[in-house]
Amino acid sequence: MNDGKPNWWSRPSTPPEAARIPTPSPAEEDDFPLQAPDPAESAAPEPAAEAPAAPKVDMTKEPAASEPVPTEPMPSVPAPAPAVPAPAAPAPAEPVAAAEPVPTPDGRPAPAERRPLHEPDEYRTPPYGEPGPWAPAPPVQHPAAPVPAPQAAVPPQGAVPPPQGPVAPHAWGQYDPWGAGPGAVPPPAPKKSRRGLALVGALAFALLTGVIGGGVGAYVERNGGIGTVELPQAEAGSADRAPDSVAGIAAAALPGVVTLHVSGGGSAGTGTGFVLDNRGHILTNNHVVDAAAASGDITVTFSSGETASAKLIGKDTGYDLAVVQVTGVRGLKPLPLGNSDDVRVGDPVVAIGAPFDLSNTVTSGIISAKERPITAGGEKGDGSDVSYVDALQTDAPINPGNSGGPLLDGKGRVIGINSAIRAAGGSGDGDGGSGGQAGSIGLGFAIPVNQGKRVAEELINTGKATHPVIGVSLDMQFNGDGARVGDKGKDGTPSVTPDGPAAKAGLRPGDVITKVDGQRVHNGEELIVKIRAHRPGDALALTLTRDGKELTRTVTLGSAQGT
Repeated sequence: MNDGKPNWWSRPSTPPEAARIPTPSPAEEDDFPLQAPDPAESAAPEPAAEAPAAPKVDMTKEPAASEPVPTEPMPSVPAPAPAVPAPAAPAPAEPVAAAEPVPTPDGRPAPAERRPLHEPDEYRTPPYGEPGPWAPAPPVQHPAAPVPAPQAAVPPQGAVPPPQGPVAPHAWGQYDPWGAGPGAVPPPAPKKSRRGLALVGALAFALLTGVIGGGVGAYVERNGGIGTVELPQAEAGSADRAPDSVAGIAAAALPGVVTLHVSGGGSAGTGTGFVLDNRGHILTNNHVVDAAAASGDITVTFSSGETASAKLIGKDTGYDLAVVQVTGVRGLKPLPLGNSDDVRVGDPVVAIGAPFDLSNTVTSGIISAKERPITAGGEKGDGSDVSYVDALQTDAPINPGNSGGPLLDGKGRVIGINSAIRAAGGSGDGDGGSGGQAGSIGLGFAIPVNQGKRVAEELINTGKATHPVIGVSLDMQFNGDGARVGDKGKDGTPSVTPDGPAAKAGLRPGDVITKVDGQRVHNGEELIVKIRAHRPGDALALTLTRDGKELTRTVTLGSAQGT
């Protein structure tokens, strides 16, 4: 049968290959049956009765000699899956007469009946039909040469088809329904993927940027940046400070603080002072202006830088205080005075002065102790220049040059006059006026302002200051605990002044005074400090021991002229 398709029966098959073809298994119920061939497609009508079975061809036999045998071996074809039997097509209602034989062109009678070599495959299974539902459709092959149109007529049953000529090898070649033959159109060449190129480009870009970034980072790390350096800075804020802060106290007090430069008698010194009133009176230490006591020059420099000459109004060695006055100066700003009796240990304080001639120096600290008896001076050796101070102790840094400057409380009021420091390794008290140049170790001492106020008023009004006294001479060599009344006074005079305050209170030579108003005293210097901390006329309760007995006597303080 030549319908334009390759002839399956023309392929050689050897017994070994045929033997290897598995026998199809019975069809399963789940297979999809194909429709039976349409009876109308047959050239001759079929009889009403079922057609006799056509002779079957043995595929294991060799082909006839007249048929050409392909020279190339046929590739093995996988065995088709078993077909599912489909119901037979219904027979036509009326029987159709068999077609009469048609004579051949050469005059020979045609065979009575020509039948195909194979029975029609109602299931249309390979190799005699089209692919079944279990196999993929073979790819379409396009022949290189034109293929003759398929014959529409189908030989009647029983007719022997004419011998088929060999198929042109160049047209079909070997047919493989599941593979592409020689004539198949080659698949299009795969397009070059751009994704790979994009990936390579991205990697190259990342590598390049990484190298550049690393180089820039290394340069920035080594050189601190690129371009002009501009440092961050806070915006300008308000210059105002709280009045009770250190800055606020300093801003209010500095206009009233002055620096003194003194020269005379072959010596010179620097100290500090502060304005007492609008008349130009300035309070400072005696040891600051001592060089100008006889004839000398005193120059006052204000915080604004204005300078003026000053004259000495009065001084007192025992209190280590002095008053000078400037004239012709306007805009003086006196500092307010506080009350030193209200001071408590731990209160904040601010010290202002000119340490080592550094004007307008501000330091701060606290009150670290009260009623600390100290003595300063004594360079003359006769005791006439010794100062006795019942001092306020502070840890605010005070150095040579701070002497005479104000010690301010938290409200900016003067509570003390800075006078002395304890130098490291020293055996006594020193200050800027005693020739010592030791620095601060956090032990500074200030004269209480209550005592300074009384002395300053006396110096301004009379030029001299009075000292409170009890009228006794003390034994300064006594090593016991307390202040002992001496047996004899200076130049053989009585140790207890006749009709003096001590004599009237009943004190005798040899009595040892141990307390003043209940406060313990350990030596004669401490007794003098405690007495000078009061005003003349004050009454004090003295506790003393006599012949092993403890006695208490009340003494009303007298007055003596200071030097």
